[in-house]
Amino acid sequence: MAKNLPKVTPTFLILFTILSFSTFSATGKNHSFSRTLSPAKLGLKREKLSHLHFYFHDAVGGRNPTAVRVAEAPMTNTSSTSFGGVLVMDDPLTEQPELSSKLVGRAQGIYASASQSEVGLLMALNFAFMEGKYNGSTLSVLGRNTILSAVRELPIVGGSGLFRFARGYAHARTYTFDEKAQNAIVEYNVYVFHY
Repeated sequence: MAKNLPKVTPTFLILFTILSFSTFSATGKNHSFSRTLSPAKLGLKREKLSHLHFYFHDAVGGRNPTAVRVAEAPMTNTSSTSFGGVLVMDDPLTEQPELSSKLVGRAQGIYASASQSEVGLLMALNFAFMEGKYNGSTLSVLGRNTILSAVRELPIVGGSGLFRFARGYAHARTYTFDEKAQNAIVEYNVYVFHY
């Protein structure tokens, strides 16, 4: 047997809707996880394009390595590309190719041999700057680096500090490479849009 439910009048529905809406407006609570913002409210003004030039010093061998192997493929892997090898780096970035020149930052992250057919690295790193107006700011790189190519292009996928919302690319050119020690100096030209 059905129970008798009270009748809901249109007036009651209208009042309920108004009260619900005014409660939402008064508390200001929005249960959505996103909202649209004005770039000006975040202090973002006109976007600019900057060019940075520095030298990356990657020392795998020698007395003071700046990159260390943390993983490698099983001994059964006889790949000439070191496929499966993973290194963690904390490489100095300098103004000139000499390690004794002015330190402008550090390249911190990982690179892994990700190709079986050529020496192709997957690089995930941050350029952490410590000089001039970019001191404390970073640029994030995520991309493929075929180190035997004359020029490699790596994407800049973000940044922090003065490089918030950054995007762009980096051109890498090997300046010197010591095959025996596996140490390299790489010239970087970075072109980045940022605010």
